Amino acid sequence: MGAGREIAISLDGVRDKNMMQLKKINTAIFPVRYNDKYYTDAIASGDFTRLAYYSDICVGSIACRLEKKESGAVRVYIMTLGVLAPYRGLGTGTKLLNHVLDLCAKQNVIDIYLHVHTINEEAINFYKKFGFEVTDKISNYYTNINPPDCFVLTKVITQTKKQTVGAV
Repeated sequence: MGAGREIAISLDGVRDKNMMQLKKINTAIFPVRYNDKYYTDAIASGDFTRLAYYSDICVGSIACRLEKKESGAVRVYIMTLGVLAPYRGLGTGTKLLNHVLDLCAKQNVIDIYLHVHTINEEAINFYKKFGFEVTDKISNYYTNINPPDCFVLTKVITQTKKQTVGAV
């Protein structure tokens, strides 16, 4: 345990047996209480929902919902991405978001989007670093937060091309 030791953040899936950790993280980070549908969608998204651990302590999470279009393409909605305050700045949020962006690039995902409180400049700037753009503003989106407005941030996904061996 010398100085300059790299911080090890590990990711794990969300399942029934560790769902309570996701609920506790959400309660600690977000000013909103999430309903059962949120947790059902989080589990249904499979690899797109992850818990982040620092030394076996759950310190953050990303929870997504997959939305199928009639064309068969999929959109990913980031329902929540959060890291406990003492563990911010260690790359945890980056690791969680990169995990989901990598999955999107490998699958039939056309874009990924989320809602961000209009005054949450830290989050807006975080997502912009990853190529997200503000694409809309929704008035009165939140019921118990002032101001009640949010921005929609969207990133179009470029699919990873599979190389064909022997192609000219």
